Amino acid sequence: MQGILDKQLIRKTSFINGQWQDAADTFEVRNPANGQLLAEVGNAGADEATAAVEAAYQAQKAWAATPAAQRAALLMAWHDAMLAHQEDLARLLTLEQGKPLAEAKGEIAYGASYVKWFAEEAVRVYGDTIPAPSADKRVLVVKQPVGVVGSITPWNFPNAMMVRKAAPALAAGCAFVAKPAAETPLSALAVAELAQRVGLPAGLFNVVVGTDAPAIGKVLTQHPHIRKFSFTGSTATGKRLLAQCAEGVKRTSMELGGNAPFIVFDDADLDAAITGLLAAKFRNAGQTCVCSNRIFVHSKVYDAFADKLVSAVAGLGIGDGLAEGTQIGPLISQGAVDKVAELVNQSLAQGAQCRGSAPVPTEGHYYPPTVLTGVSNAMAVSRNEIFGPVAPLIPFDDESDVIAQANDSEYGLAAYLYSRDIGRVFRVSEALEYGMVAVNEGILSNAAAPFGGVKASGHGREGSRYGLDDYLDIKYLCLGGMDK
Repeated sequence: MQGILDKQLIRKTSFINGQWQDAADTFEVRNPANGQLLAEVGNAGADEATAAVEAAYQAQKAWAATPAAQRAALLMAWHDAMLAHQEDLARLLTLEQGKPLAEAKGEIAYGASYVKWFAEEAVRVYGDTIPAPSADKRVLVVKQPVGVVGSITPWNFPNAMMVRKAAPALAAGCAFVAKPAAETPLSALAVAELAQRVGLPAGLFNVVVGTDAPAIGKVLTQHPHIRKFSFTGSTATGKRLLAQCAEGVKRTSMELGGNAPFIVFDDADLDAAITGLLAAKFRNAGQTCVCSNRIFVHSKVYDAFADKLVSAVAGLGIGDGLAEGTQIGPLISQGAVDKVAELVNQSLAQGAQCRGSAPVPTEGHYYPPTVLTGVSNAMAVSRNEIFGPVAPLIPFDDESDVIAQANDSEYGLAAYLYSRDIGRVFRVSEALEYGMVAVNEGILSNAAAPFGGVKASGHGREGSRYGLDDYLDIKYLCLGGMDK
């Protein structure tokens, strides 16, 4: 923490109604690279979450009535503050989450880009005038903020996941209550500090940090003042939260689990595909929801592709995210390491072969970047979201067969394909049952694009103009007696 220049960004208590709240007890936040204690953070619970929702409710109406241009100006100030403190925010993120510092800097810029995008979209919430069925009527459509929004976000992108939910909510005129992961609360609290500095009204943006996720989650899904709930996390947890939201008929956006196929056809540029796969598979040590999980490679190029990948993976630098040259940091916990190891061991027992891995530090929660060959779509490593730096290669021969295998999953978040045949690109892209498809590209996320999935990967979109609609209600106005 000594490397952080602006010490006021290191906040250790929840931010509710414009105030930093003390707590009766604390929980520890540790560096996953070495286990060192970073901070003892105030442990909030249901009472604090309730106070945050009620504060947001009080702030909501005045913010909704604020002209869109003023809301946009405050959001742009928030964006500028994030970029001005990018180095400190990134270092704090690396310390608590583990990803390499270069990736952390990229996450800060990525999160800020959503604030900028939605600041610009705030002044473009247009309605409609619809031709009426008779001369005495006028039909108008207006869009209004849905109300108080609650959110729960994960530890793998502790800045961007929260910010890209808060930005459209605030732009639309909603108040916001965030519950970040207990493993990584410091990044969210630092963003709240910047929100306070730029003058976001008290109660409008609240961050509740604590370890009792079920209790806080119950408030954020069932409090009568919550009108919308947004979640990023596992499908299993998402289903439970959806059930809780159903009782109050809350609006929801759910970005859930993934099992992304990465398809390499025999006409692909193999070097470009390797570069794309390294980005799609090994970024954040494989701990991303859009991470390539099953790599399907045409049998004609399978061996050549495997050799190239093994060589590339052997050159990855593994270690503390703050160390020079690190490309693969630690996993978030020892439990995460054990889960990845179990999936790999089950697949090896089912006939997969390990084609190389690298030594890792003895201290910290590391799993070696690993390439598996001889994998089938039925193995444990294929059926489950790996969430670690393991690349399983599955051979295929036929286009229709690989489409069927790729779609043989309950998930439908992201998919990737490499081919130089334009007809095949369109056929396969349209046939894949996924919310996002990247063609000859390993990174698909940006603020202008609608991020989200289908099937068990959830519903709703983040980013783009569609992402703003998720925080707006459509109201129809019928005006009669207009012919007199």
